[in-house]
Amino acid sequence: MPPKASPFLMFNDRLAEAVALYVSIFPDSRVITMPRSGPDAPAVSAEFVVGGQRFMAYAAGPYFKFSEAFSIFIDCEDQAEVDRYWDALLAAGSTPSQCGWITDPFGLSWQIVPRRFMELIGDPDRKKAQAVTQAMLTMVKLDVAALEAAHANA
Repeated sequence: MPPKASPFLMFNDRLAEAVALYVSIFPDSRVITMPRSGPDAPAVSAEFVVGGQRFMAYAAGPYFKFSEAFSIFIDCEDQAEVDRYWDALLAAGSTPSQCGWITDPFGLSWQIVPRRFMELIGDPDRKKAQAVTQAMLTMVKLDVAALEAAHANA
């Protein structure tokens, strides 16, 4: 049975291409359905899973645009996982922003975040946690070693 709530994404075009990219990059991902109005017609909607999260999507035309008010947070086990997802999104034509954010070629924003960052900013020593936050604010792709150094040197 599908979950009660799922993000619903409105793409202006290239829905099938976007879904194919997402399921190719992230483990525990798959297309559930992707109906088309004809054999050679573009996809009109999709139901898919990325990293275990179910999504719904619709090819809505140029009426909607994504913004950073909605992003997909990817919890990464380590720097190698951060690098793998970041590099795959870059290779697909994504645009890096800052603080671990990257916008894919379809306009959807992703946060590629090492789990260690979340641990470090949760340190009860607020000085250390703030030093990690300040270091993160200077980064484009998050760097675990630099975040740990900021924590250690605070």
